[in-house]
Amino acid sequence: MGNSGQTVQVGGMRRPRPLSPLREHLRDTFWFTPAAGLVGAMALATLVLALDSLLIEALQEDGEYGTVSSLIKLSEDAKSIITTVGSAMLTFIGVVFSISLVALQMASGQFTPRVVRLYVRSRITKCTFAVFLATFLFALLVQASYEGDADPRTVTTVPVISGLTCVVLVLVSLVLFVAYVNSTLRLMRVSHVIDRITREAFRVLDRYERGSGEAPALPEAVAEAEHQGAAGVLRDVHIARLVRIARRNGTVLRLVPRIGDFVVPGTPVLAVHGGTRPSPRALRHTMTVGVERTYHQDPAFGLRQLSDIALRALSPAVNDPTTAVQCLDRITQFLAAVVDRPFGVLHHRDAKGAVRLVQELPGWSDLVDLGFSEIRGCAVGNPQVSRRMLAALDDLWWLADDERRVPLARHRTLLTQAVERTAAEPADRAFALRPDRQGIG
Repeated sequence: MGNSGQTVQVGGMRRPRPLSPLREHLRDTFWFTPAAGLVGAMALATLVLALDSLLIEALQEDGEYGTVSSLIKLSEDAKSIITTVGSAMLTFIGVVFSISLVALQMASGQFTPRVVRLYVRSRITKCTFAVFLATFLFALLVQASYEGDADPRTVTTVPVISGLTCVVLVLVSLVLFVAYVNSTLRLMRVSHVIDRITREAFRVLDRYERGSGEAPALPEAVAEAEHQGAAGVLRDVHIARLVRIARRNGTVLRLVPRIGDFVVPGTPVLAVHGGTRPSPRALRHTMTVGVERTYHQDPAFGLRQLSDIALRALSPAVNDPTTAVQCLDRITQFLAAVVDRPFGVLHHRDAKGAVRLVQELPGWSDLVDLGFSEIRGCAVGNPQVSRRMLAALDDLWWLADDERRVPLARHRTLLTQAVERTAAEPADRAFALRPDRQGIG
């Protein structure tokens, strides 16, 4: 689109707020769950200490001083246990933190730096940190509530219920520690990492409605909304808010960049077609720009990560074609799932069915190129990879219609030509160009 239309500057993108759905943005942060655990620990400590006070008060009113004396003696033993728990939890936290750093370093170096997001989004890792920190804080608060008075007639609280609660928290922490170690070991195995990436990619597809394939007839563009925040990757847009804004102004908004594109200040991010242009204030906080791509609203990000892992595996430093074959398995699975989906643009409508927001999606050729182009360039000299790619192209050819077979035929031709140029012996060429779903099965 040219610059002849009017321009509306979208401010407020420098510090984006969490947008809809909020859960996705919180999953991309590591601080929220541990912080919630600390708040929960303070609330739980306040509650159980109040119950302890009510228990002692009820026993004193009934004249059960012998029972109170027994509880005071029992609390002395519990005090040593809780003190031990408080110091041990710090050690546990340090062990968990160390394991996390080692796992992140290995995953980033062996697979791709983009898989670090899997660890950040891991629920078991966040819950383990949250419960460990909560147990440590709870133990400190219980220790602070101990009284030096041993007279059963004047003591106001004896940490009985709080001591039992602390023991329960320790047991939960131990279970979570075992689950955390198991989860971390799984994420350090490439097969499980590839499987997690694939499942995340399919979740994105499930959130999207099917594209209509053809853009509606839009009125002439009357304005452009420029990005005025910091440069970064367009992570997602607040679809519901943009639809409401377009409906109030009687216009249709078109998202200029795709989700995952890098945008710089001054470039157009929204085109306004017809109606009245929205005010800059109304368009504030309608999109999130960050330093890296996310799964949320980005259907191609999963293929990007699978391709990166395959390229790292095929590098001379790693030389692991089996991992590249595993990535090709999942790339084929993803492309087979979208082979019959209409591509083009995605139309977001208001309650009355009118199109209010137009969003461009990656096309079939874009996804095929993303999944195969770079791996194809590194497949030469690796017959295991070339054979698996040819089998993948055969499977997709069988599923695709005539129009969508064009990029598949192009990749098959380019791969065949590359192998014929590099393999000197006819037998090697024939072997490398024989389709095999296991590579060399």
